[in-house]
Formats: sequence, structure tokens, C-alpha cells
Amino acid sequence: MNLRLWLVGIVGLALLVTAPFVGRRDENSPGAQYDIGMGAARPTKDTVPRIDHLMATVSILAHDSMMGRQVGSEVNGVVAQWLTDALGDLGIAPAAEDYQVPFAWDGGSGTNVLGRIRGSEGTSLIVLTAHFDHVGVREGEIFNGADDNASGTAAVLEIARLLVERPPAADVLVAFLDAEEVGLQGARALVSDPPAPFPESTLNVNLDMVARSAGTLWAAGAYHTPALGPVLEAVVTNAPLTLRLGHDRPNAPEGDDWTSSSDHGPFHEAGIPFVYFGVEDHPDYHRSTDDVEQIIPAEFEASVATIYAAIRTLDAALPLLTTMSR
Repeated sequence: MNLRLWLVGIVGLALLVTAPFVGRRDENSPGAQYDIGMGAARPTKDTVPRIDHLMATVSILAHDSMMGRQVGSEVNGVVAQWLTDALGDLGIAPAAEDYQVPFAWDGGSGTNVLGRIRGSEGTSLIVLTAHFDHVGVREGEIFNGADDNASGTAAVLEIARLLVERPPAADVLVAFLDAEEVGLQGARALVSDPPAPFPESTLNVNLDMVARSAGTLWAAGAYHTPALGPVLEAVVTNAPLTLRLGHDRPNAPEGDDWTSSSDHGPFHEAGIPFVYFGVEDHPDYHRSTDDVEQIIPAEFEASVATIYAAIRTLDAALPLLTTMSR
């Protein structure tokens, strides 16, 4: 049987399971290819992020059988199809003619998965991004990328569910981006050729490594767009973890300036304000040990709840923010 069809079939069967995620691997079970529980894309009436949804999605994307989700691989295409189906299950329309938007660069090709949530006003746009690719297999070891960036992908999917339940004022372009690990190629393709022109009032919110916070989540971008500072500071007060602003100043010590470190970089280069949510590098960053078992669910849940609150706050302030930044 074709590998793609086999994996899609396994995922489909897994999404029928309704027990919550329990974080164990049973190599002898009939469903050993996937260690998941509740389908992450099931619409519900909950108005807060659900950890069972988040962990179920991460454990699909970061399972050994996904072979590290390397751009251009057959399994990377399986992930793109899974995300396509998840957006459809949530009732989110494709942002272009189809959800999947192929792109190419000198040296390879990939596929972004794009959906659009219509806001109540629709004069502004939030581009909500997370990359779903990782680095694949190296010297026989699978790099599962649970935090990098199955966590951001899961968070975007769960936040999208909440935004469907209670639409924001701005339109939201939900963008699962490919080929981040090889030069931010998916983001570059989206910025250079969006499915529709970006309005003047556009903000990129990028999520990359958001699960393993150790109690501290960072929000970068306010240095470049000072109007973002007071809005994000308003979120700090009630955040369920420590939210810190920074990692965005030029000439900072090596590794401290994240302005171009992930998919928000091409937006910044195009003059579009961004907020990047992420955690500092941990010992498993870009190692084969970045597995789902390393994620503490309560930390992950607090991180996504904080990001969701920030998006709601940014949405309310967006027209003023982007006007002041230009």
C-alpha cells in the first residue's frame, strides 16, 4: 500500500478514539504507530485552550512514524494533508483556491497550508503562523521536533478552534508553514505571494517552540513596533506564567536577537509588524531527544492560554497598532 495512504488511514482511525492523551508508548498495541487520544481538531464549545487537544496533536506530529517531518519528504506531505483536514473539520475555509499552496525555491519545494477565519469587521488582518516541518532523520536518528515546532503547530490549531467559536474583529489567516528549517522558505513564499493582498493593518503572530517554557514565555517584536509594548504588557499582568518582552534588539549578544530567527523574519523584512512567541533554547533543541515525553502539559497549557489572551488583546488594538507602526 502507498505510504501516504497508509499513514492517512492510521491517523483517521486514531481520531476516532475519544480517550484523552495519556503519554505512553505501547509497542504491542494495534495502534502502536500513533500514541494519541482525542482528535485535536474536534470542534467544541470550550472557550479556553484544551490540553488534551494540544497534546494529541503534538503526539501525532512528533511520533517516530512521522520521521521528523522533513520538507520534501512523503511524510511531510502526510502532515500537510492532516492539517488540511483539521482546518476543514473546524469549518475554516481555504485562504486560496485550495488549502495547500505549493511553492519552490532554488534548491527545493514545499507546501504551505492556509485557511482564513473571517472577522466581524475584516478591515485588519492577523497572520497566525507556525512551521510544521522539522529536520527529519540524521545518522539513523529521528528528530521528532515535539517542541520545534509540533508545539507551535498544535497551538495554532487550537487557537484557530477558539477563534471560530468566537470570531475576532480582524480576519485571521491561519498559516501552517513549511520549510522553515531550510531558510524560512514557506514564510518567504507567503509574504511574496499572499493569497490576497495584505491590508495596511496587518500583524504577524508567529509561534515557534512554545511548550517547554519552564515558566517563562517570551514575546519579541515590541522593540521594532513600540506601540506593541503597552498592549503586551497588559497581558503580562494576568498571564498564567511569566511573559517577558525582549529578544528583539539589534546588536544584542549572539543568540539574543530573535528578529530573524523564525518565520516572522520575512514579515519584518517586508515592514509588517510581528509578535513572536517562543521559549529559550533548551538542551533538546535540534536534538533527537526533542520528544513529546519532555513536554510538561501544564506548562504547555499555560503558554497557549497566554498566547490566546494576547491575540485577543492585539485584535482589539490592531488598527491603532499598525497605523502607529507605519
